[in-house]
Amino acid sequence: MKIVSFNVAGFRACLKKGFEDFFKESNADVYCLQEVKAIESEIPFRPEGYNFYLNTADKKGYSGVAVYSRVKPLDVAYGIDVDIHDHEGRVITLEYDDFFLVCVYVPNVKRDLSRLDYRMTWEEDFLKYLQSLDKKKPVIVCGDFNVAHKEIDLANPKGNVGNAGFTVEERDAFTRLLDGGFTDVYRYLYKDRTDAYTWWSYMGRAREKNIGWRIDYFLVSNRFIESVKDMKIDSDVFGSDHCPIELEVK
Repeated sequence: MKIVSFNVAGFRACLKKGFEDFFKESNADVYCLQEVKAIESEIPFRPEGYNFYLNTADKKGYSGVAVYSRVKPLDVAYGIDVDIHDHEGRVITLEYDDFFLVCVYVPNVKRDLSRLDYRMTWEEDFLKYLQSLDKKKPVIVCGDFNVAHKEIDLANPKGNVGNAGFTVEERDAFTRLLDGGFTDVYRYLYKDRTDAYTWWSYMGRAREKNIGWRIDYFLVSNRFIESVKDMKIDSDVFGSDHCPIELEVK
């Protein structure tokens, strides 16, 4: 089974920048999209053979996650059943025979860190949610986590210490998530690989120079890691300031 995760940074815009070609060429079984920024009537893309699921924010043009799945899931849930979080369209959970698949767009703390306290509340509640699923069957969680975990995960760590996406609080929260029973698949497979990024600023030709951050992840329940065949970062795919990531499971 092949699963793709992609922060499209506005789905309507990404559709105009080659998304459909990427969709056809990658031929994945499931596509998990983040930052869709659209309601259902604004998304004309309905590829044959796929089921479509969408969780939108109450605020128009904000956040939003979507999933296209060839395999019809046993169940689909929207949000994490915590009211303070479930108005921003950040989570879709699909239950399959052998695992849960969670598509997530983690809140950004903002440049001035004004949402850092809220983000820490989110982190605590989201971990509890994942652990509640993990008690039933293994979990695959993918999406934009809005944090570079280690120094190896961004091009300029020293210059970004304390900045949004690389604060001690955010990094420690990601560590707690991993310690809570989950494995960062890419770093498990490619422990020392450098220059592997999934997001680049639009400023200063950052993508051209590969001055980026790895903030998009696949995590799996620790006991599920042996079911992973491979994972890759599609840094040559454009259409967003992020690139897609792919996971293959047995």
